[in-house]
Amino acid sequence: MNLVWQRFTLSSVPLKQFLGTSYLYRSLVGLLSSWRQTSFLLRWGDTIAAALLSLVYLLAPFVSSTLVGVLLIACIGFWLLLTLSDEPATGNNTQVTPIHLLVFLYWGIAAVATALSPVKKAALNDLLTLTLYLLLFALCARVLRLPRLRSWIINIYLATSLVVSFYGMRQWRFGAPPLATWVDPESTLSKTTRVYSYLGNPNLLAGYLLPAVVFSLMAIFVWQGWMKKALAFTMLGINAACLIFTYSRGGWIALVVAILTATALLIYWWGLRMPPFWRVWSLPILLGSLLGILLLAFIFVEPVRLRVLSIFADRDDSSNNFRRNVWDAVFEMIRDRPIIGIGPGHNSFNKIYPFYQRPRYTALSAYSIFLEVTVEMGFVGLACFLWLIIVTVNTALMQLRRLRQSANIQGFWLIGALATLMGMLAHGTVDTIWFRPEVNTLWWLIVALIASYWTPLVTGNNQEIYLTQNQEITDNNS
Repeated sequence: MNLVWQRFTLSSVPLKQFLGTSYLYRSLVGLLSSWRQTSFLLRWGDTIAAALLSLVYLLAPFVSSTLVGVLLIACIGFWLLLTLSDEPATGNNTQVTPIHLLVFLYWGIAAVATALSPVKKAALNDLLTLTLYLLLFALCARVLRLPRLRSWIINIYLATSLVVSFYGMRQWRFGAPPLATWVDPESTLSKTTRVYSYLGNPNLLAGYLLPAVVFSLMAIFVWQGWMKKALAFTMLGINAACLIFTYSRGGWIALVVAILTATALLIYWWGLRMPPFWRVWSLPILLGSLLGILLLAFIFVEPVRLRVLSIFADRDDSSNNFRRNVWDAVFEMIRDRPIIGIGPGHNSFNKIYPFYQRPRYTALSAYSIFLEVTVEMGFVGLACFLWLIIVTVNTALMQLRRLRQSANIQGFWLIGALATLMGMLAHGTVDTIWFRPEVNTLWWLIVALIASYWTPLVTGNNQEIYLTQNQEITDNNS
């Protein structure tokens, strides 16, 4: 059974041998390696790449999607330059991971869905957009392998999210006009301020701030010195408060899932050093405390109580009713093209959805990432997407076990990445803010962060053998 699981999660795939026999890899990687040896600029290649990524995550909440696209093109161009100038002998088993293989397969299925799409022009345009995001993942995975640059990118995002949260809290304090009908006008919450900061949408803001809350929590353990820890506590409080004041039900669900996941992983991390009592009872006590806080908020804070109850109001809540009508139409779209879908992207969706929509229920997406992937790329695409998630989670758990044994402080960022991933998936189950640039760039950053921890494996007798402990010592010293 263990061998079957290893093969399913690609844990024992001999990537070195696979890449060594790949004609595409051997013909492209290293093509410009001789030029790189004489180039002063490319000596600082990873640092320059980190600077380009910093611009993406620094500007994403404040600028248009078009400018974000231009920055992504710049990142991809530089990634291509770095890849072509890599040394084949040193890049063959460190730059590619099992997650990379699934991402490439996901892109391949999207390409097939584009070729078979009934709206090929719209699908091709969105395939190019998807390609930018997937290559962003490739650049992030490369850069984040260096602990110094990994911490730098995370810190850039945390600093940016703090500015976003400050402005959101200002809206909560002084009020902000709604830019859309986010609250049922007939509801008792119609006068409640839902903050949206610079992103213009409270649900989108909640999705953007979720990683900030989790990584602020992890920064408390990673950052050294009382001043830095005090800053981390401040970030945690402001980011969490701003997320809560979005009154996004999907965001709240994501926050609870992410905090529960992070709590369980932190207890696992410290489990070996805990006294027997706390090793057994710490998780139940923390879960009970969290549930108690949520119960008190439900009882005594009316807006929280009303928003939670609206989750179970079915069609009596306007937001629920809207989603139900969109989902009914989406199910019919899936029924008509179940294998490979209509083609990737919202442009394809906007071309086909009007033929299925209920009167007065226009939509730009399926309001669920799992339904969206299915309608765009069929059940083949959904299977690949779920496989990618499973491989990513398995990779995170395997590497967390390794880092735990060596007490490597970088493991806290990995805990944050896995907790964020689970929270974003929970939010994405009932919304599709996942496809917006502000959140989609963060999703692929999280997946790349997990991939960056992957340790190359040497396979023998179908068993995994980690590289020598020198790799761990190098990570710690970095």
